[in-house]
Amino acid sequence: MTFTAPDSFTTRPTLQGTFGMSASTHWLATASSQAVLERGGNAFDAAAAAAFVLHVVEPHLNGPGGDMTGIFVTAANPSEPVVLMGQGPAPAAATPEHYRAEGLELVPGAGALAAAVPAAVDAWLMLLRDHGTWELADVLAYAVGYARDGHPVLGRVGATIASVADLFARHWPTSAEQWMPGGRIPQDGEIIRNEAYAAVLDRLAAAGSPEGSREERIDAARREWREGFVARAAVDFLSVPHRHSSGSDHAGVLTLADFASCSAAYEPALTFDFRGHTIAKTGPWGQGPALLQTLAILAGFDDERLDPSTELGAHTILEAQKLAIADREAYYGDAGDTRAGVPLDYLLSEEYAAGRRALITDRASHEFRPGTVPGRTPFVPPLRTEYLAPALAGAAFAGVGEPTVLPTGETRGDTCHIDVVDQWGNMVSATPSGGWLQSSPTIPDLGFCLGSRLQMTWLETGAPSTLAAGRRPRTTLTPTLVLRDGRPVTALGSPGGDQQDQWQLLYLLRTLVGGYTPQQAVDAPALHTTSLPGSFYPRTWTPGGAVVEDRLGDAVIEGLSRRGHVITRAGNWALGRLSAVVSDPETGLLQAAANPRGAQGYAAGR
Repeated sequence: MTFTAPDSFTTRPTLQGTFGMSASTHWLATASSQAVLERGGNAFDAAAAAAFVLHVVEPHLNGPGGDMTGIFVTAANPSEPVVLMGQGPAPAAATPEHYRAEGLELVPGAGALAAAVPAAVDAWLMLLRDHGTWELADVLAYAVGYARDGHPVLGRVGATIASVADLFARHWPTSAEQWMPGGRIPQDGEIIRNEAYAAVLDRLAAAGSPEGSREERIDAARREWREGFVARAAVDFLSVPHRHSSGSDHAGVLTLADFASCSAAYEPALTFDFRGHTIAKTGPWGQGPALLQTLAILAGFDDERLDPSTELGAHTILEAQKLAIADREAYYGDAGDTRAGVPLDYLLSEEYAAGRRALITDRASHEFRPGTVPGRTPFVPPLRTEYLAPALAGAAFAGVGEPTVLPTGETRGDTCHIDVVDQWGNMVSATPSGGWLQSSPTIPDLGFCLGSRLQMTWLETGAPSTLAAGRRPRTTLTPTLVLRDGRPVTALGSPGGDQQDQWQLLYLLRTLVGGYTPQQAVDAPALHTTSLPGSFYPRTWTPGGAVVEDRLGDAVIEGLSRRGHVITRAGNWALGRLSAVVSDPETGLLQAAANPRGAQGYAAGR
């Protein structure tokens, strides 16, 4: 091993077995997933059950009105990773002209104008129909139980509600009624319920005819979501002006036609080979290719420069990430982009990677440096180090942006993640997000709100991710699948907004190059760069910024500072939200690991 030896202590063992493994960001979702496996369900049944549970138990991190991205392989076709696309597009009336006419300079971070068409539920139902085995009612029973009968609320849910309590009380009364009835914020461990969402799930499960097939019943639920009572309730409620993170009031623009025309889809995964493994990611409507670009840059270095636990390795990794993410900003967007697509073949070529690699010196760069692509002009976003919307006039708005890790290491929440592998060889990694309780006012008939993914688009023209009707925003949701010799070996992912792929990169380097076990890699000290325009409102950046866990060690951290990195110490256990499941096709051994930070992620299996 050329890497720094991992700490002999891990917060929990790497689970091992041969039957099935589940890992997620909440123990109740993991337990539900594993319960499905124990009752004969496959990985797709289990992941879907866990996803709907996450809507209930992590409402500050995701919701049914949000989005999700998944990547999976089936036992029948293990060499072909497939992307599950649950990212909805911008509504037909969501144009830069409309937003500017409303007095906005940025897409707000909260409020209905930030909402893409919700596609997460449709994606899970489609996956269940095509690759699951269970009836929808049985899959939803776990979530219905926790919503109707109650579950112990996380302290972080209460903390999130407290941070937006004034907003709820003054401007979003339906959210106040749902999340702080009587003006009282729920306390850690208190049993809370969401009867409205339980009723929604019951109605979806009952949408199909008992005489029809399982697949027809699931399709009936999809129609009910996209064309029935859910769409009607959301459109009617959000057509009334309400407070946005801009500090001003606006009505939503989502219509019934937007709901009806939005459908989840499957897409081929984008792949890159690194150190004998194939890494599979989404296309450039997500940030996934930036991880592949980073690996392409790092592939040309000796192993000693890939160790995140050393000064040289951490510096090299941070600099490679800055270069790849600059290309993300300059070139990535929905494939429907009027610029005729994204030049991924060129961006992932060895010739291009070598040129980018040569830019890495012994000093930290504070520049925004996208590469040059023949025939293309790179988009350079506004590089604001601070931003206050004019309408705020000095006032704070607690509900903006993704509830992710702050530069100080303080946590307002995050996204969610699920990984499952079953005894037959099915494997899935999924990252649900959006529709968190502070995204927009709660729709009272549904018990949830819509998401805010459109804040990841620009109102400036000429960007590959400029807001456009019917175009998907470039999401940060980015699960990962790893194959070796054409067989799936790892499903992993993390919450964390712009940090998702940065933290996953550390796991990949430590396991594929450094020889760490899954739990050792999850537990190991994390770091990431903030020298990038943030994907979330208010979209500022910190030139040369690097956030590190203190456990990286004073010598390494001080060395990074001497190299010019603008360091923020986040604390000992503050960064990274990884989980993973692992399969050895030769022996049949299955493994799982989950994040200890925040004391809610868990793995289970046997």
